Amino acid sequence: MKAKQIIKQLPWILILISIVLLPFISVVKIASAQEPEPGSAYATVHDLQQSLLQSMRDGTQLGFSGRVEFLTPVVNRTHDINLIIKTILGATLWNDLNQEQHDLIVETFQQLSIVTYAGQFKQYAGEQFKFLEQRDLPREQKLVRSQLIQSDGGIVNFDYVLHYSNEEWLIINILFDGVSDLAIKRSEYRSIMQRDGFQSLIEMLKVKITEAEHTE
Repeated sequence: MKAKQIIKQLPWILILISIVLLPFISVVKIASAQEPEPGSAYATVHDLQQSLLQSMRDGTQLGFSGRVEFLTPVVNRTHDINLIIKTILGATLWNDLNQEQHDLIVETFQQLSIVTYAGQFKQYAGEQFKFLEQRDLPREQKLVRSQLIQSDGGIVNFDYVLHYSNEEWLIINILFDGVSDLAIKRSEYRSIMQRDGFQSLIEMLKVKITEAEHTE
């Protein structure tokens, strides 16, 4: 083929190449858009969500105790359990407790958080998390918005509020379809503390732990 003919047909060749490669280019862009920037708030959420999916994939093989063991370090490195329970109780109730009580409520709440994840994320049927956006919030916090795409096509919105502590972003609240988990627990826990006292709150949390352990 002569040079002039090649040049004349070049635009059509480029169009053909672009048509063939476009789907692959789009996939690469989409995939890269989902990858979190190291050290970002989304990286923390991504760590948690991918671990939850892994817990679901290996759920039957691991069993409940295995999922608890697998998820314990995940929850510890992605959540600020201390701040969460302090916020739930509020400054007044928290300051009324001694150090031993502080340690007990943190340990019990941490255990409840882990077994709740282990009890809920136990079976995989093709579910996937989809990242939507990361945005700034007041008080130097971040909001990471995402969705859980269920096997039947249903969607559950998971929005995470994080704060920066010790050079890392940690989860301090989760909203399920717009409902704040922190707000629900704040109302429930404070009511029990004010009405029945600290030990009653601990007993209630232990009951919830036992119930989560029997979700198999």
